[in-house]
Amino acid sequence: MLPIVAIAVIFWLLIIRPASRQRKAAADLQAALSVGDDVMLTSGILGSIVGTDGEHLELEIAPGVVIQVMRGAVASVRRDVVDEVGEVEEDAAGSSDEGISLAKDAGASTDNTTEER
Repeated sequence: MLPIVAIAVIFWLLIIRPASRQRKAAADLQAALSVGDDVMLTSGILGSIVGTDGEHLELEIAPGVVIQVMRGAVASVRRDVVDEVGEVEEDAAGSSDEGISLAKDAGASTDNTTEER
């Protein structure tokens, strides 16, 4: 009987308790969302909240492009998105010797990148 109780306690400590803490943290994050927050959705879409309506958010993903999503789809609130994008743009402009480009013609040819691997 004691081994069964010990297994149940270990199961609760290692699996159930951390999962419930994670769910609570996600619910707190989603409840605290407000207009102007830069967020990342669970699908990886980045955008800025321009409106809220109960369980729905209006998310601007590009200038003039607004989509409506559920609050539960928000995975994280992004801080200093402009700085991170600026760093990525600088890296892309300065790394032409790698054979991978983030510019318009990035998908034009992938033969040289597969040969380097």
